[in-house]
Amino acid sequence: MVVSTQPASSTEKSRRAELGSFLKTRRAQLTPADAGLPPGPRRRTPGLRREEVALLAGVGVSWYTWLEQGRPINASAQVLDAVARVLRLDAAGRWHLYWLAEAMPVRSQASPCGVPGSASQVLRALDPFPAVLLNDRFDVLDSNDAHEEMFWDWHSLPCIHKNLLWCAVTEPRARDLLLNYAGEIPHLIARLRAAYAKHIGDPEWAENIRRLAALSPEFAEIWARHEVAGPAERTLRFRHQAAGLMTF
Repeated sequence: MVVSTQPASSTEKSRRAELGSFLKTRRAQLTPADAGLPPGPRRRTPGLRREEVALLAGVGVSWYTWLEQGRPINASAQVLDAVARVLRLDAAGRWHLYWLAEAMPVRSQASPCGVPGSASQVLRALDPFPAVLLNDRFDVLDSNDAHEEMFWDWHSLPCIHKNLLWCAVTEPRARDLLLNYAGEIPHLIARLRAAYAKHIGDPEWAENIRRLAALSPEFAEIWARHEVAGPAERTLRFRHQAAGLMTF
C-alpha cells in the first residue's frame, strides 16, 4: 500500500469522493447471503460491512476503509479485481472502478473537434431510418432528417437543451411516448455515470449534472444509486403521433 503525501487538487478530491460513494453504494446493495456469509445478528444498516468486504477481498480492513474514505492511496489492478469480485461488479462496474481509482493506463485527451463530414454522410445515408450522433453526455452532435421528424412534436415544454437525456427526464409526455421508458432511462443514466469518471473535475460536466438533478428528482434518485453501464444493443419502443408504434 502506498499513501501519497502530496496535497490533493480539487479534481483528485472529487474523484476520491466519487470512488468512496460508489463503493459504499454497491456494498449496501449486497447481503451476507450474496457473499456466502451467515446472516449473523441484526444489522443496523443494510449490506455488507467494510470488514467483510476486506476479508473476502483479502485486503486489510484499514486499507479498504481508507479507500472508501477517499484517502490518497494507490491500489493495484489485482487488488481492485478482488474488490470488484466481492462487490459483484459487471464489466461496466469494473471499468468505472478502475477509472475512479486511477488504475487505467494514462491516455492523452484529444481536443474537442467538429463532426467529421464522413460521419454526417453516414447519418444522411441511413434515411429513412432515424440516426443520431451523440457524445458521452448524450448531447446531440448531428442527426438525420428521419430522427428530426421522429422527435418533431416531442416537446410540450420549450426545448433549451439539444440532449437526449435532458429531453427524456424533463419532458412530462416522455413516459407516454417512450414506451419502455422505465428500462431505458436508468440505462442512459448508468452510462452517464460511467462516462463521468473520465470527466471528474470538469466544471461543465459538474454543472450539467447539478442542474439536471435539481430539475428532475427522478434523475437525482437514479444518479444516487451509482449504477454504471457500458454501451449495449438496446430496443427502443416509441409511439409516434402519426405513424403509431415504432420499434428500433
